Amino acid sequence: MTAATAGPKYLSVREHLRRRVAAMPEGALLPPEPTLCAEYGVSRITLRRAVDGLVADGHLVREQGRGTYVTRPAIRHEYRESFVHRIAGWSSVMAEQGAQVGTTVLQQRVVPASPSVAAELAVEVATDVVELERLRSVDGAPNHVAHSFLPAARYPRAAEEDFTEGSLYDFLRREYGADLAHARIVVDVGTAAPDEADLLRVAAGSPLLVVRTTVRDDAGHPLVHSFSRLRPDVSQVEFEVSVTGR
Repeated sequence: MTAATAGPKYLSVREHLRRRVAAMPEGALLPPEPTLCAEYGVSRITLRRAVDGLVADGHLVREQGRGTYVTRPAIRHEYRESFVHRIAGWSSVMAEQGAQVGTTVLQQRVVPASPSVAAELAVEVATDVVELERLRSVDGAPNHVAHSFLPAARYPRAAEEDFTEGSLYDFLRREYGADLAHARIVVDVGTAAPDEADLLRVAAGSPLLVVRTTVRDDAGHPLVHSFSRLRPDVSQVEFEVSVTGR
C-alpha cells in the first residue's frame, strides 16, 4: 500500500495520483478502480472523489468502454501554487503538470525593506532584505512577474543563487532547512505599468491579477513574502481549503 499524506484521504490520493499521471504518457490508461483502491487503501467513493478532481482539471478523461486515461490540460498557462499537504512553488507545480516553464531574473539584490515588506516579514523598516524579481513564462509565453523578499541576514545566499531554474521554496529547504509550514494568500487586482506591460505583452493599464503570499514556519515566524502580478487571460488562481480529519 502506498503511504498517504496526512489530511483528508481523497486529497492525499489526488495529490499522489496527480504526480503519477504527470509522469505517464498521454493516452495511458489508469489501473482499474479495484486495483487503485487496494493500492491506496481507500474506498471507491474516496478514490472517485480524488479522480474527479483530476478529471475536472483536465489531467484525466473518463470514456465509456475504455476507462480513465491520461490527457493534458487544454489551458497550460495557469498560475498554480500548491498549498495542500505541502507548500510547493509555481515552477515545481507547473513542471509536474508537464508544462515548459521559464524564468528570467530581472533583479536580484539586497535592499532596505519598505514599510509594507517590513510589516510582512516582521522586521524593522530599512532592514536588509533580498529582493528577487523574476519574469515567469509557460510554454514560451509570459505568464507573470514575481517579486520575492527574504531577510538577508537569515538567507544571505539568496542574493547570489542562480534562480533561472528551480524553485525558491526548494532552495530554502535545501540550503537552510527552512520549515515552510503555513501560507497566507491575498488576491486583488492591479493594472500593468508600462514596464510590466512590455514584459507581459499586454497594453499599459491592462488589468492584472495580484497574488500576495507570506510563508511562515510552524512557530508563525514569516520567512518569505512574495507578490506575483499575472496576466488574467492566461492565469487561473486556485484555492483548496480542507479541515484536517474531515
